[in-house]
Amino acid sequence: MRSWLCPLLQRAVLAAACVSVMNAREKTDLARIEPVPETAPIPIQDFFRPALLRSPSLNRAGTYLAALVTTGQDREELLVYNLETKDIDVLRGGGDKDIYAFTWLDDERLMFLTAQEKLYGMGMMIAHVRNLRRNYAVLQYCGARLIGVPERNRRAPLVWMSSDVEDGKNLGVAEIDTNLNLGGIVNLRAADTDWSDVIDVRDRNARHVLKSYPLPRGALNVGYLCDRDGELAFAFTHEEGYAHLHRFDAGGWKPSPIDLDAVDIVGAGETPGQLVVVSPREPNQPRALRFMDAASGEVGELLVRDKAYDFEGYIRRDFETRSIVGAFYHAAAPKSVWFDEGYRTVQKLVEASFPGMVVRLQDRDTKGRFFVEVWSDRQPSVYYQVDLKNHSLGLIKASAPWIDPKRMQPMGVVKFTTDDGRELDAYLTLPAGASKKNPAPLVVLPHGGPWVRDVWGFNPEVQFLANRGYAVLQPNYRGSPGYDWRFPEEDRWDFRKMHDDVTAATKKLVASGLVDAKRVAIMGASFGAYLALSGVVNEPELYRCAVTIAGVFDWAQVLQDAKYDQFTDARYAALKRRLGDPKQQQEKFDAISPVRRADRIRVPVFVSHGKDDPIANVGESKRLIDELAKNRVSHETYLVRGEGHGMARLEHNIELYSRIEAFLAKHLAP
Repeated sequence: MRSWLCPLLQRAVLAAACVSVMNAREKTDLARIEPVPETAPIPIQDFFRPALLRSPSLNRAGTYLAALVTTGQDREELLVYNLETKDIDVLRGGGDKDIYAFTWLDDERLMFLTAQEKLYGMGMMIAHVRNLRRNYAVLQYCGARLIGVPERNRRAPLVWMSSDVEDGKNLGVAEIDTNLNLGGIVNLRAADTDWSDVIDVRDRNARHVLKSYPLPRGALNVGYLCDRDGELAFAFTHEEGYAHLHRFDAGGWKPSPIDLDAVDIVGAGETPGQLVVVSPREPNQPRALRFMDAASGEVGELLVRDKAYDFEGYIRRDFETRSIVGAFYHAAAPKSVWFDEGYRTVQKLVEASFPGMVVRLQDRDTKGRFFVEVWSDRQPSVYYQVDLKNHSLGLIKASAPWIDPKRMQPMGVVKFTTDDGRELDAYLTLPAGASKKNPAPLVVLPHGGPWVRDVWGFNPEVQFLANRGYAVLQPNYRGSPGYDWRFPEEDRWDFRKMHDDVTAATKKLVASGLVDAKRVAIMGASFGAYLALSGVVNEPELYRCAVTIAGVFDWAQVLQDAKYDQFTDARYAALKRRLGDPKQQQEKFDAISPVRRADRIRVPVFVSHGKDDPIANVGESKRLIDELAKNRVSHETYLVRGEGHGMARLEHNIELYSRIEAFLAKHLAP
């Protein structure tokens, strides 16, 4: 099938200029969108370059398709394709700016968000599909998030202004009028604000704040949720380490009795005051997706219950009826559940065309056309259009056409048992040619979070390592969503047991004979970096080396850093409630803070961090480097100015993984 976007995007790529950035190890060429020849090694850039097309979305009339695209540079731009005239237009952020998200307000108007240097939010913009270049700002100089588009007036979105550039204050929610001429903006630096109210705008250029919603008093770390019709309905606040839910009723906030320690909120329900939640624990069975009444806390109708996994996913609404028609979630592999027979039929029809693939119905229009995302463990996302009226299936675009699925490796699911007798999943990807007769070196890759999980599907980091000859093990440890019902609730904060789970998975795989027991490394980012360092501290005979990226290594220091913002940020109280007081529990914090026991490390360590990381302080990695040097442990470092929690720039990712590749080759050599 030929993509109707392919020649258009190729021209856009060339028109954007064939940029080649010379790296110390690899020359990047983002103008190339085909796979390299089968006889050539796959360059690092092909695993980590930004997707050619991402988040395609139809307007409701089915006349335009919008998507985020990259065209020849390490920049994300907004593409709009006219499905009737076949015209294509691309809006660029300009300078060092990316367009990183968008939403349709109506059939001709888009709201999009821009970021500078891939770090700093620049505000919200409005563009008309007939003239993308005549776009204008409605919010600038603040951290803003779209939380809802009211059906009664889709040109008046609800925006949460989460922080002011000058003082970090939480400014709350405002209903913004986007019917402006070029130049009319809300500039929060010029606005008279109070942290407990939204905005009292006295700037004459900020006339388009239609309505503001005061925050719940005394609120820290507020979050918001709209109802099915896009109206403000719920707020989340924190106090003394506990999260609280509030209902918006009769123009004000009313407390809800729902215990947010026991319930995970997935979305709004079908009626006012109703929620969709992952329900509280029930004896010996996974947590289910249910309705819940926010006023009473009563559990309602069952929507989804898996036989082996807690629900971890999201719901799907039909844009016309606003009813919940399905849900997507992760078990051992991704799953789709449809409550609507029409969607269920389309799902089955498309799945028949893609055996062994994951199929997600992502969007539809009023003309009966569906936009579908398809992927697998070896195939990055490919987007298709399904036309029910004409009984046709057409390719839109592959998100990473430079990836040849035939050269990628399959990802399998393996079971392992924890030290306390509970079963968990891990994902295993073996390099070509690996077997018990030819065991491969192993990289253990625990995920970050810790309250996220690894999933089955295409993973660029995993495929890069497998392509370089390494087996890759991704263990889901306790605390990973989907498995909570199998463990005591307090285990969600037991970091030492999480380490033990990773160790158990690694030792089981080593015992299988599929990997070389003498060539095992552990590598991770964020909390995964913490587990990587814990691995070489607590298991000195198991690993030959470790790689840490943007890690946290001393939880007492994390608490101390959070304490400075305790009156404006709820993190300190939550951490202290869950982990305890370092002054009174020194032995515990010594045990869960591997940098304090760096003298136990006997193997080389690679340490990487972004110097502008707002989540994990770069000081954590600098301290680790100092400890490694003091104890004369071989180590390598890559600290990068202008990067945050992980590397956002392709050139830095290429350099990072070039160094990691060399580090692993050196220390996992036979």
